[in-house]
Amino acid sequence: MSDENEINNNAGDSTIAEYATYEDYLDSQITPLDMYYLEDKELARQLVELGYRGTGEPLKREEFTSKKKAAEMFRLSKHNATKVLCSQDKDLTGYPFLKALAEREESNRNGKLMSIIFIRTHNSKGQEISGYIDYAHRLKIESFEQYFSRKKTLLPRPSDMSFYNWETQTCTCNATPNFQVIADNESGLLFKNKRDRKIINVDPKETKPGDNSTRTEIPTHEYIQVVIYDHFTRRKN
Repeated sequence: MSDENEINNNAGDSTIAEYATYEDYLDSQITPLDMYYLEDKELARQLVELGYRGTGEPLKREEFTSKKKAAEMFRLSKHNATKVLCSQDKDLTGYPFLKALAEREESNRNGKLMSIIFIRTHNSKGQEISGYIDYAHRLKIESFEQYFSRKKTLLPRPSDMSFYNWETQTCTCNATPNFQVIADNESGLLFKNKRDRKIINVDPKETKPGDNSTRTEIPTHEYIQVVIYDHFTRRKN
């Protein structure tokens, strides 16, 4: 039986988790009357293990260990599932940009959606910068806990899909695992999704950025401008 099947079969077996050791499990089936007549706990445990005491068919040591391991793995899997979203349980009242990112976090993590974030703002030196961020990629390479907790401000970087410093005129373009950058184009910057090969046109004059894509401008007091381009990849589960 695979680990996954073992976990599923024992997901609801709460009784196993109650016992720290196999001996504790055996002891739970020993009655005061057993001890009165036997006067030996080890002998009583052996009789339970052999099926002469207790109720039902007792688990062998190997079965107990296997079920306890599966129950623990199931518990951890449930714990990790509830903690996978960095935005979970965060109070984002008054922060529409972070709220928009929180609404898209799970879909960008599971691949159903790939969002491109355009940010125009000032860096720590007061220089105006702008750039396009591959949200799904950034989620994989860094913790967004710091952003949703407002300990740090999300900014475009020279390593993102596109970056421009308006003062130094530094300009960079980089492909990501999700998008190819098409910079030498008459109509401006384009991004090509590597999964379905659809083009996303981020020209603000375009009312429709492309097939299966939408453009949403986010009102925010934290940045000069924020726009999110959502591309639905139609991924089959």
